[in-house]
Amino acid sequence: MSLTHRPVVAADLALLCTFPQGPEELYFMFPKASFPLTPAQLQASIDQRADSTVVELDGRVVGFANFYEWERGGRCSIGNVIVDPAARGQGVARYLIEKMIAMAREHYQAKDVELSCFNQNTAGLLLYPQLGFVPYGVEERRNHRGERVALVQMRLQRA
Repeated sequence: MSLTHRPVVAADLALLCTFPQGPEELYFMFPKASFPLTPAQLQASIDQRADSTVVELDGRVVGFANFYEWERGGRCSIGNVIVDPAARGQGVARYLIEKMIAMAREHYQAKDVELSCFNQNTAGLLLYPQLGFVPYGVEERRNHRGERVALVQMRLQRA
């Protein structure tokens, strides 16, 4: 199994749009989007963000993330995180987040790297602390069905 990463290209968008398996998963990845995700919705998000990155597993695109905030010497915030359902549980998300952290540190000299995770996203809530992220806040949101959910804000500070 070989994981690599590279910048996203237009040819990746249609495949990436198949990764969210329903409205709830899409909400975790991209709260402002409507299901099903379309290449146009995804491109609009990419256009407002930085360092949109895909992960390939043996040459096949299996993950995606980017920064929705990026400040040189300040904070970088990771968003739009999604992994192909067929590749989950194989270390793709860990690899992807580690590469985004490295980009934040190398390209932006970021002091802090942040991300947010909804309370129903058990896989994320279990993974991010393993990578050093510490919760620092909880924000009430309304999900795609109008139900109350908690958005857990996490931060990784420079050692």
